[in-house]
Amino acid sequence: MAITCTIDSTGITAPTLTEIRAWLVEQYRSIYGSDIYLGSDSQDGQWIGILATALHDANAMCVSAYEAFSPATAQGEGLARMVKINGITKQSASKSSVDLLLGGTVGTIISNGYATDDAGTKWMLPTTVTIPSSAQITVTATASEAGAISAAAKTITTIGTPTRGWQTVTNPTAADKGDAVETDAALRRRQATSTEIPSKTVFRGLIGAIADLDGVSRYGGIENDGDGEDTNGIPGHSIAVVVEGGVSQDVADTIYAKKGPGCGTYGTTAMTVTDIYGVPHRVEFSRPSYVTVKVSLHIIALSGYSSAIAGKIRSAIVSYITGLDFGAEVYIARLYVPANLSNTSNGETFEITSLRISRAGGTLGTDSLSMAFDEAPTCTTSDIAITVS
Repeated sequence: MAITCTIDSTGITAPTLTEIRAWLVEQYRSIYGSDIYLGSDSQDGQWIGILATALHDANAMCVSAYEAFSPATAQGEGLARMVKINGITKQSASKSSVDLLLGGTVGTIISNGYATDDAGTKWMLPTTVTIPSSAQITVTATASEAGAISAAAKTITTIGTPTRGWQTVTNPTAADKGDAVETDAALRRRQATSTEIPSKTVFRGLIGAIADLDGVSRYGGIENDGDGEDTNGIPGHSIAVVVEGGVSQDVADTIYAKKGPGCGTYGTTAMTVTDIYGVPHRVEFSRPSYVTVKVSLHIIALSGYSSAIAGKIRSAIVSYITGLDFGAEVYIARLYVPANLSNTSNGETFEITSLRISRAGGTLGTDSLSMAFDEAPTCTTSDIAITVS
């Protein structure tokens, strides 16, 4: 038996600590006799244990080094270095962003400006903004601090840096929350998507390029290559891209650069992209429309149940719903899996007798919830009601 790592056609394997110790005991007895006592309370047995642990730790380091050469198994800094092969980098902590609609006198220049929301948070505008001939302009502002700072639609209405000619500000849509440092799991998903950038399908290459933009947390899109409007309301020969996070101008520039010639764009956000010849082009895409999902459960408490279990149920449901993609249907049957705290001991302390869901403001029921292609289901623990009997 080998006590070191082995690499073959199936990958790398390493013996367990128990196997290593057994091998050392066998070798020791072949030298000093089979009747020698090597229990854990003996000095020789303890020394064998030290050697076995050292070998096991060295093997574990070899396995980690081997796995660091694949984005599927690399971790931490090793994964961050590995994905550079695909031309992407691990995202650091990001700031929340929001599209602001500014209004004012044509030609007004706003330098280093910011607006504030109802909570007093500062939302920093680009360094220089010029009010165009339409007297309105949409720009992407970022929160002054990193983190998951939220702002509901139409709550950023105060001009923080009074400027002659700048008259109004508002956010038509809610802010996209910032993130902590990108997790390994998220980076692996983005690495897999990034390989589509040079793909043969133009649309998949476009989605891959958007995925690599700074600040983009979720993304998706639909391509309508038919002549007429499809069931989602997308015009013929057009694409509809939905992007959460990122700078709107960067998103528009990427869509224009990657979409096929003659392909139209569709969405709720419109930006202007100027080509190399100075010709302006209108590019449309959508920011997600967040749909709050309400959940109501009735459970029967069994042995071992406590009020803390209800909090874990809420957290599991929230994690599942907020992890769904744009346009994903919220299947009520699938909610039972996270709600039951499956594969945990806590799941044995209660029984769910009823589960109902609805959109915010709707009537709770047992039907699954359909989402439009640009809608993203969301939920907080306060949206989940649990009745215990």
